[in-house]
Amino acid sequence: MNMVKRKRRLPRLSGRIWLMLLIWVVCLLYLLFQGGKTSVMLLSMVTLLIVYLWMVGLSGVRRVQGHRQLSQGSEFGELLHAGDQVHVKLSLSIPGFLPLPYVIVREVLKRHTGESWSFEDSVIPSMKGGGQLTFQTPALERGSYYFEETECVSEDIFGLLEHKGRLNARGEFRVLPRTVFIPYWQINDRRSRMSGPQTVQTRTRRETTQINGVRDYVYGDRFSRIHWNATARTGSWKSKEFEHETVPKTMLVLDVQTKHYVNADQFELAVSSTASLLEYGGRERMGVGLCTAGEKGTVFQPSEQTMERQRMMHHLVDIHTTSQGSLMTAVESCVRQFPQGCYFILISPLKDHQALELLRWADTRGMTPCHVYIGEGSAEGEAEKWMSMLRARGIKGYDVESLEELPAVMGGGTQ
Repeated sequence: MNMVKRKRRLPRLSGRIWLMLLIWVVCLLYLLFQGGKTSVMLLSMVTLLIVYLWMVGLSGVRRVQGHRQLSQGSEFGELLHAGDQVHVKLSLSIPGFLPLPYVIVREVLKRHTGESWSFEDSVIPSMKGGGQLTFQTPALERGSYYFEETECVSEDIFGLLEHKGRLNARGEFRVLPRTVFIPYWQINDRRSRMSGPQTVQTRTRRETTQINGVRDYVYGDRFSRIHWNATARTGSWKSKEFEHETVPKTMLVLDVQTKHYVNADQFELAVSSTASLLEYGGRERMGVGLCTAGEKGTVFQPSEQTMERQRMMHHLVDIHTTSQGSLMTAVESCVRQFPQGCYFILISPLKDHQALELLRWADTRGMTPCHVYIGEGSAEGEAEKWMSMLRARGIKGYDVESLEELPAVMGGGTQ
């Protein structure tokens, strides 16, 4: 076996350390050649100072320890959405019995896209070496975030030497896409013309005669719906809530092709619209699935379970546009995983023959196509023309220019 000899690298000493050593050598020579009480006193003072600096560097900030806590406001462990701020509390413990005047703490927060934020502040340790740093991040967009190694810098009480230490305090969190509350979506209205004249069966969430629970009275409820026992027990009007018939599943198809979006804000609007529709499906107990059409299609089967919906939401956290593949190819590759006769909801800024071809293709596969058009805030006439073209072909369309408009556009609120 060949032995490889490695040269041992000596640690680089700073100029101040060389200066202190030079002063000590000069004092030693002064004692040897001159003698006297003055030389002894000088050598003793310099020696004690060097021993103090050595002890500070050996057992001080270089062995710093600590842990980190993250919270949104005062609630720990709460889910974060885009636009929220994170409160960070970093607790430090510096071993040793020698006091330190201050400690400078430098933090770096990184996003999965490569963006980073730097934070720097000073902490005055207690006599036991404990300290705490609290700061707040700016408003964050969706994505995965983590803190790099924390750098701690300190000086001795004389300000002669600088000592550095690194602390690996884990701090990872995820920020969900920005969402908006949608109180109502016309897709469940049996009186709305979902797919035009070619739809034979009216698809609706009709109520059965099976009581599912009790809810608060809503103005307009029939007299027969009032639950008298619950009303008498609670002192407020209560109505019966009935189970609904099964309705076709819904597939949200998100376009993630880079060439289809004008800028990053338009893509974020598409992601936020998708996340808002997922939340609506969860509240209404709809079977909503997700398909992200990029280089390859990624499919999540429609489900009413909260865990499955959370998987879809976390998938949207790390989603990004891609310049490879095509929208049509990605959807065709995973069509076998689409439920038969489902609602096909295309979320895309396309308003050309590609989108129309994809919607027609979904119609020929027995699905009910629908287009959520993500506008770019310009060419309103073209958007209205596109919506008219879809209506002429019996396809439902929604023109979304901003996230705040989404509830009104979907039929459940006012702008």
